[in-house]
Amino acid sequence: MAADTPEQVVGDDIAPEDAAALEHARELLRATAARLAAAPARDEALARYEEPAPVLGLIQRRPTMRALGRAWRLGALLLQADGTVWATGTSTRVSEPGRPQHHTASVELRRAYRAAAIQGGFPMGETVNHGIAPIPLDASLIGGSGPLVVQGGEAWVRWGRDAPVPLGRYLDDLADLLLHPPHGA
Repeated sequence: MAADTPEQVVGDDIAPEDAAALEHARELLRATAARLAAAPARDEALARYEEPAPVLGLIQRRPTMRALGRAWRLGALLLQADGTVWATGTSTRVSEPGRPQHHTASVELRRAYRAAAIQGGFPMGETVNHGIAPIPLDASLIGGSGPLVVQGGEAWVRWGRDAPVPLGRYLDDLADLLLHPPHGA
């Protein structure tokens, strides 16, 4: 399996109800991806921000974003068509970066991300998600601390400071919102 995709492994040392919850989570993610692909729902680019090493140790090269695929944004999760899931990171809308204006560090960082997205070949107006982390659908989810966890034989999603939500309900709600956005959104 490629280094940029999460592995899907289940060990023999986990409780049967947790193993069933992991398998059910995989099924829910694949079914939601199929539903969104059939619509077709708006997806977004996934990328890795890279700062290339200098050429010959002296000549600086511009940072870039390397495409990793496409996914649907579902709150705290990014779901790919094959059911692979990522934790959200930073999203950047591709637009002209402008020149450095020596504003706050956060403004200059966003400008640098826009420039890297253009350098990576993403089209204007595209939303690029970077700083993302793969979520392996394996035993590491049991009692984990990430946005997708398995506890008590059920898969849950943590989003912000709210209490965890069952994965099935979470995916249904956010897929419906993506397929039927509110008027004016």
